[in-house]
Amino acid sequence: MFSVRVKKNYSARYFCTNKILENFQLHNLQALQTRQRLQTPHSGYHWDGITKSYFEGWYFRVTLPEIAQTFAFMYSIEDPIGGQSNSGGAVQILGIDEEYLSRTFPDVKQFWASRNSLGLGHSRKTRKIGRRQKDDPLTEDSEPLVTEGYKVTASLNQGCIYDPRHQQYCRWEYQVQPLYGWGDPRLTQQATAGWLSYLPVFDPGWQILMAHGLATGWIEWQGEKYQFTDAPAYSEKNWGTSFPKKWFWINCNSFTNEYNLALTAGGGVRQVLWWEELVGMIGIHYQGRFYEFVPENSQVSWQIQPWGEWRMEAIKENFVVTLIGTTDLPGTYVRTPTAKGLVFNCRDTTKGKLSLRLRYQGKIIINANSCFAGLEIGGHPWNEMFAP
Repeated sequence: MFSVRVKKNYSARYFCTNKILENFQLHNLQALQTRQRLQTPHSGYHWDGITKSYFEGWYFRVTLPEIAQTFAFMYSIEDPIGGQSNSGGAVQILGIDEEYLSRTFPDVKQFWASRNSLGLGHSRKTRKIGRRQKDDPLTEDSEPLVTEGYKVTASLNQGCIYDPRHQQYCRWEYQVQPLYGWGDPRLTQQATAGWLSYLPVFDPGWQILMAHGLATGWIEWQGEKYQFTDAPAYSEKNWGTSFPKKWFWINCNSFTNEYNLALTAGGGVRQVLWWEELVGMIGIHYQGRFYEFVPENSQVSWQIQPWGEWRMEAIKENFVVTLIGTTDLPGTYVRTPTAKGLVFNCRDTTKGKLSLRLRYQGKIIINANSCFAGLEIGGHPWNEMFAP
């Protein structure tokens, strides 16, 4: 809410109020134009309305460097046609100290999504288990049901889930201002997997929705409310019939003394029509430029240990990028879509250490480090080092 106090001058008060309103409207218009300009391909919902054994999943993260914590929100819908044992949606959250909280949403009819832009939501009403307490954080004492769910767009992420068995909950609401989509911010944004991703070739599809943005709002986790302004934010999505057979992932947009830097890298065994292929990529947004290293234009290599160390290198013309990610933490397992439904086959940490070096003709362009990297392995087998 905006207010201006000017004594003994009604016209001045009226002028100032209108001026602030004009500035507010201009700021909103500029923010809207930025979101539209940075909207990536594949932002909308992909399901054709008839395909069975289909899933779509979304990942949103907010990093709070001041307290060395990260919140990651994972939303998914499986078999949206309904009627199967694995039909329904889910919310999974990695919260403080990578603690895991999840909730299922069985009714596919309560799920909605936009086909033209990023927008989705799912809700349910649950009768509380156990005796309601007067200081219940989720509902008034007279309310017999707990309404749970989420709503997310390109500018908003809000929701609430409650685990009645463990009496745990999370609420959240924050606004997002994108800084980078995927690609040069001055140009039309790119499909992460290239032009072939517009065809039913790859399974699953993968799109970085926002490589870097700023989030302002709050997250309430187990009774503690964390408020933040301009916190680093990130989002991506997948869609198809199942996650890859085996994969790894490196992501960071909160580096020490580098506030305009975002990295996403990954690779694995991908299904392409009726065969499988090994693929890896690295994408870097830095000071208004986009550095992309993909199989079509680069030599990409990696050495990923079963857990604890991620190494990647890519060479393109006169550019060389090197990534080294490590962790001593055990990580947390989260569920990913498979032919058998959601399965705990993905191991994550949001507190990985990361070293990023980018050189051009031998000269260092980027030399950055972080303790807030997302490091992940998934699928199987992971009993030895993974390299192409």
